[in-house]
Amino acid sequence: MRIIAGSFKGKKIVSPKKSSVNVSGKSPGNDAIRPTGDRVREAVFSILSSRLSHGFEEVRVLDLFAGTGALGLEALSRGARMAAFVDNGVQARGIIRANIEQFGIGGRARLLKRDASDLGMAERFEPFDLVFLDPPYGKGLGQKALLSARRGNWIAPDAIIVLEESRKSPIDVPAGFELTDRRDYADSSIWFLSPSET
Repeated sequence: MRIIAGSFKGKKIVSPKKSSVNVSGKSPGNDAIRPTGDRVREAVFSILSSRLSHGFEEVRVLDLFAGTGALGLEALSRGARMAAFVDNGVQARGIIRANIEQFGIGGRARLLKRDASDLGMAERFEPFDLVFLDPPYGKGLGQKALLSARRGNWIAPDAIIVLEESRKSPIDVPAGFELTDRRDYADSSIWFLSPSET
């Protein structure tokens, strides 16, 4: 896996060994990581580029169930101001830490050991403008994480939210959010959401 565009274009992303990667669309185990593939990432960022009026500059990114951190890293490569990577897996945090060091972005990246579906309060963090969620498929964790992030003031009122889920596991959009778009890529569905008043 490599960064697609921006200041780190072509740079290789540290990834898990193949034995610990889940690409079947089934929910990975505790130690399995299912990175978002390059083609899907490219499609997602193309859509985001058309929706962000000033591009990625000054955007604050929250990468939940971060895995390798590929989504947050791609946003940083394209000019995002900062990214917070959230994962409670030991292997994932080691990979994200290695990527932060390799990319030399320690000043713009934060790695948080938290359960993405039970974040607690944002405390010292301002609300985030762009939120990625790539949870284990088919467990409803994306919806739980969205509700937790909203309760904890992690999400800005005009944020763009990108949730990846199995195409076979349609989601019920939680209260307080609205679906703005959905795209299907092979076994995955990408749901674009925004906060709503209700």
